[in-house]
Amino acid sequence: MCPQFYGLKTNEFCRVTTGSLEAAGARDDDEIDAVITRTLGQQAAGGVTTVRDLGDRRYRTLGFRDAGAPGVPRIVAAGPPFTIADGHCHYLGGAAEGPHAIRSAMAEHVERGVDVIKVMASGGMLTPGSDQLGVQFSAEDLRLVVDLGHEAGLHVLAHTHSLRGAWHAVDAGVDGLEHFTCLTEEGLRTPPDLLDAVAAAGIVVDPTIGWNRAAIKTGALAPKLRELMERLGLDPDTMRVARAEQLRLALEHGVRVVSGTDAGIGGAKLHGDGVWRSVVELTDACPFEHALATATSDAAEVLGLASVTGRLRPGLAADLLVVDGDVRADHDALGRPVAVYVRGVAVPPRRAVS
Repeated sequence: MCPQFYGLKTNEFCRVTTGSLEAAGARDDDEIDAVITRTLGQQAAGGVTTVRDLGDRRYRTLGFRDAGAPGVPRIVAAGPPFTIADGHCHYLGGAAEGPHAIRSAMAEHVERGVDVIKVMASGGMLTPGSDQLGVQFSAEDLRLVVDLGHEAGLHVLAHTHSLRGAWHAVDAGVDGLEHFTCLTEEGLRTPPDLLDAVAAAGIVVDPTIGWNRAAIKTGALAPKLRELMERLGLDPDTMRVARAEQLRLALEHGVRVVSGTDAGIGGAKLHGDGVWRSVVELTDACPFEHALATATSDAAEVLGLASVTGRLRPGLAADLLVVDGDVRADHDALGRPVAVYVRGVAVPPRRAVS
């Protein structure tokens, strides 16, 4: 299974250990590097051969990308996500508001050589004080982030948990929507005109599903996220049903979907144990073959890596996940790896997690 999409707000790197996103701002470079090393290993052991890091601190992940060590997943990196003062993940160092600050921050990202831009168009579950149901940035500032990213030849991906945030990002012209939960005070709401707008613009949606629901039920969920779910009358089972219907409608409207996990935000999203769950969960909304492609060939195309990986084909990298069982009949076999190869290098597979 390759590539894995991050919702790393940091999506897997600075959210570098289980539930550690909030602590990332206080870590020094050596501590961050140690966690990146560990989580890259966990991802590889789970069959993830490519990761998209959408939220770094001090650009530490780029050093691992450039090193390209054998048996380590290749990395598509965004650097620190653009956010507002005290906004979602502000402690990662990406706060920039107003034309001067945004231009300066974008120039730094481009100079550092990032592969993609991440911007927080709404608040987030793990940042106290941010508005999960509202928006971040003025319309003018958000459009400027997008325009400058495009001028630099970079795709711009927006974190959007709220319905308002989704419209905010679509109107700004982003290339991708992370989460796309479309939360309102009344729960999930995904209007048909929004889905039509996303599809017409060619915006790619990464729903970051793939929760370990058993772990959620035993308490492995960030307190702020649990609080919001309870306020909206949602539980793990009803949330899965609601997301499946949301994604079914999105696909019906022609929206392109890729699989990602946003791993590391708690025990319900462990590194290396999420992408297979996201594929299985997506089968609630589409056939298995389509769901699997969202984590392999389709994902590679979206990353610009279709000539490198994503399929079993001569000339492409030997990125392989061998599992215990026939995945067409037993989708959960994706979570039982028996062999993993990352760019032709054998990696010890992780033990299956229930």
